Amino acid sequence: MERVPALDEPLKKSLGPATAKVMAEALDLHTVGDLLHHYPRRYAERGELTTLADLPLDEHVTVVAQVADARVHTFNGSKGRGQRLEVTITDGSGRLQLVFFGKGVHKPHHDLLPGTRAMFAGKVSLFNRRLQLAHPSYELLRGDGEDRTDKIDVWAGALIPIYPATTKLESWKIAKAVDAVLPSAVDAVDPLPDALREGRGLAELPDALRLIHRPRTKADIATARERLKWDEAFVLQVALARRRHADTQLPAVARRPVPEGILDAFDAKLPFTLTDGQKKVSKEIFDDLATDHPMHRLLQGEVGSGKTMVALRAMLAVVDSGGQAAMLAPTEVLAQQHHRSVTEMMGELAEGGMLGGADRATKVVLLTGSMGTAARRQALLDLVTGEAGVVIGTHALIEDKVQFHDLGLVVVDEQHRFGVEQRDALRGKGKQPPHLLVMTATPIPRTVAMTVFGDLETSVLDQLPAGRSPIATHVVPAADKPHFLTRAWERVREEVGKGHQAYVVCPRIGDEEDQKKKSRASAEDEAEKRPPLAVLDVAEKLRTGPLTGLRIAVLHGRMHPDDKDDVMRRFAAGELDVLVATTVIEVGVNVPNATAMVIMDADRFGVSQLHQLRGRVGRGSAPGLCLLVSEMPEATPARQRLGAVAATLDGFELSRIDLEQRREGDVLGQAQSGVRSSLRVLTVIDDEEVIAAAREEATALVLADPDLAGHPGLRTALDALLDKDREEYLEKG
Repeated sequence: MERVPALDEPLKKSLGPATAKVMAEALDLHTVGDLLHHYPRRYAERGELTTLADLPLDEHVTVVAQVADARVHTFNGSKGRGQRLEVTITDGSGRLQLVFFGKGVHKPHHDLLPGTRAMFAGKVSLFNRRLQLAHPSYELLRGDGEDRTDKIDVWAGALIPIYPATTKLESWKIAKAVDAVLPSAVDAVDPLPDALREGRGLAELPDALRLIHRPRTKADIATARERLKWDEAFVLQVALARRRHADTQLPAVARRPVPEGILDAFDAKLPFTLTDGQKKVSKEIFDDLATDHPMHRLLQGEVGSGKTMVALRAMLAVVDSGGQAAMLAPTEVLAQQHHRSVTEMMGELAEGGMLGGADRATKVVLLTGSMGTAARRQALLDLVTGEAGVVIGTHALIEDKVQFHDLGLVVVDEQHRFGVEQRDALRGKGKQPPHLLVMTATPIPRTVAMTVFGDLETSVLDQLPAGRSPIATHVVPAADKPHFLTRAWERVREEVGKGHQAYVVCPRIGDEEDQKKKSRASAEDEAEKRPPLAVLDVAEKLRTGPLTGLRIAVLHGRMHPDDKDDVMRRFAAGELDVLVATTVIEVGVNVPNATAMVIMDADRFGVSQLHQLRGRVGRGSAPGLCLLVSEMPEATPARQRLGAVAATLDGFELSRIDLEQRREGDVLGQAQSGVRSSLRVLTVIDDEEVIAAAREEATALVLADPDLAGHPGLRTALDALLDKDREEYLEKG
């Protein structure tokens, strides 16, 4: 959640224009409310008091001691004359030097007179072979006896908030600014209904804000975090529940398959039976399609679980009802692959209006940006006349020129590649809102699905079709054991010798474009030992080295679309033995005869991406083999990641590992951009119970009061979450 009207006062009023300017530029904080919702990321403890005789180097310590001596030294530095204050303190067990520089000498010089007793906290460093504290915090101890002892205990035991900060704005300056505005927390408008808050025993919002910023105990932090997690989860779930509710109010044409129509004809010619999972998910989809409000469903499933088959049957059900279905794919390679596999699966049922086409056939049209003018004109004509019942395409489907006769269903493949504008543009092409089926091959933990895709009903395919073979995955430590890599290429040769094919995947293309990118690389990238292996280099080495004599081709995103399609066709037809490619083959590519995959520099890929890539093999009756090549040492997190991928084929388990290993800011991927207030204390992996409970409460509340007329505080928080820049958050995955 974010700011509320009572806290809308600009920071320059409370903190002055200079500080407010830095807050706005460095941290995007503009109002008192923004600052109050900028929570500490952790808390430091001044910790146990340390005697001067036992000071550990490079650690933060707190000591109580008496000033023995204090002197100001003047020196000539690069910027002219400067001052250094050296203070010697003693506690009877030893002595320690404190140093203060520049303008920072005046206050301590005034405060730390010989004989003064104080507490000092800072990091122990070494200078001229002597231990010292540079610019320590200190608290003067005045008074005697118990008062002083209590003060020492309280001060040493205090929790110091450490804020997300920048070089222009240190944590302690933020803490000082928070102190200035913290009294305003009493005006915070509470988004949680009283009944919910009291029923769950949550703190009131002003108390939670006070406790998160200035806790006295760790229990205070826990109380505050529990309350603030609920704010984040509940406000977001209300937004999603309202979207779901609004969708149920829209009109749509109910789409039902007809007896003995194209769907029945298709099912009758299938050479296999659908899995129980496919049947169950198909029923959920058909039930949704039969209603008179638009379906909004997320179909997620394991790599190779048969999502395309389920989507195709839904598309044919819509064609049966007289409508058209469009499938939106993120890349031309994937659109062409889908078009090829759909026409192959449908056979004569995809030859509507053609010689040899079946009676109940329709046309299946491909529409991409690189098509020739004549083919494109014909495709557009087939769509507007309704001749084509099924269209598969890329972003080209969204262009203004594209008109449908009666668009009934939109299938979006790989949801995370499309923004809200693109999805809405396609949905806007129906006379009434079409039904929507979103597919993703990246398994999503339940909590993430509830948080990112909460406006969609979810169907899960977690069962592999019969005939799919298991995939064995092994890590190949190329630096530690070079002979393992030699053996990997031998295994590729063995698979080709059995009549199978192989993929070799590299992180980089390796042409001039890559070099330009490299020259703009960040310091972190430069710190890598070497650039990632490239398709063009690796293909050349394999042709002249370990795979000499085999038929090798390359595939990457900067090839001309016709060349890409030609390579994929030749590979699918078995005319090539080895395809050296980038991640362009990550999703949707289906070559059942490919049984082996070698992923070079596998540590450069994410866990879910490796799982996706691996899913390209083992798609036929022969077992699949995936080899993860890495030069990273065994104990590194990168190698542990690869070990996790090798240890399980469960994509849902791997997606959890992936999320746990990524920084919190990445958890929602693209969805986080522009929504700086969305998740601050809530973590989608750890807070499953809070998210599930918030969804339940939000759904019930929206059902009873869709306009939130009885909940003005919640309305305010919602408006703050969903301001113009953030609208697309809910529809990006």
